[in-house]
Amino acid sequence: MNLHDFYYDLPQELIAQDPLEDRSSSRLMKLDRKSGHIEHTVFSNVIDSLEAGDCLVINDTKVIPARLFGTREGHEGKVEILLLKRKEDDIWETLVKPGKKCRPGTRLVFGEGLLKAQVLDVVEDGNRLIKFYYEGIFEEILDQLGQMPLPPYITHELKDKNRYQTVYAKHEGSAAAPTAGLHFTKELLKEIEEKGIVIAHVTLHVGLGTFRPVKVENILEHHMHSEFFVIEESEAAKINKAKEAGHRVISVGTTSCRTLESAATDDGRIKASSGWTDIFIYPGYRFKLIDGLITNFHLPESTLLMLVSAFAGKDNVMAAYEEAVKGKYRFFSFGDAMILI
Repeated sequence: MNLHDFYYDLPQELIAQDPLEDRSSSRLMKLDRKSGHIEHTVFSNVIDSLEAGDCLVINDTKVIPARLFGTREGHEGKVEILLLKRKEDDIWETLVKPGKKCRPGTRLVFGEGLLKAQVLDVVEDGNRLIKFYYEGIFEEILDQLGQMPLPPYITHELKDKNRYQTVYAKHEGSAAAPTAGLHFTKELLKEIEEKGIVIAHVTLHVGLGTFRPVKVENILEHHMHSEFFVIEESEAAKINKAKEAGHRVISVGTTSCRTLESAATDDGRIKASSGWTDIFIYPGYRFKLIDGLITNFHLPESTLLMLVSAFAGKDNVMAAYEEAVKGKYRFFSFGDAMILI
């Protein structure tokens, strides 16, 4: 299967630069994955596509302000650090710009010395292992000095950090938001529960590997980076109970989907578990667990678009994207949503 099979032409002006004031007022495209039939509505009406007994699975990871700007000790030039993955207490795998000037042994300073660091090693993809030194609590210092790691296609400044968090964000550790969840308000979630829909929580800390461009023409040669996930016993029980009663499991976002499919058994049950997943889902994949997917519109030739195509059929999905472009839907992280059932 070729990379170009997942290409579509997207006018720059359709890339959403700012979140809408009301999270749930974004547009929602409903795609019937069997027939390819498309309907258009608004996100607050997503409840109409859900039935009592369904289990809605949300990813409650919390984005950390993972982008830091500092200097090399004794130098003036700026250095940008993006925290990717905590390896030990104060040692992180990071993306560094400019990388060439940050060889092992380089010392870095942030916030006039409030936070210091040293480059320990260069690892896969040119990422740096960095050890941080500070007094106090790292998370508090990060909250003070760090910025939200918005995707590169968003050029506007984010005025409110919370708009790049879901309203149910709980466990800190993500380098990017699980953006399908950004459309939900607390009021909408309450309405959903009152209708008899069960909400189950999983956690997958989103790494930037999810958004890395696929650079090989044959997509089977693409290597996914691993991300850490947790499914608690109580949440696995909710999901299994819904399945056993013949109800649907609907994943909010590709991150929840990958978490569920990583932990699912061949008989369509979910195991409470935690660990690292590098699951790569593309057309031909046989889904073990999920029956529906709520997701945003993804970049051309991305692994996320491949996952959605695997779930609803490539032809259906590419036709839906063509219609979304024609209808001037808003794309990517702060954009509109789809529900595929």
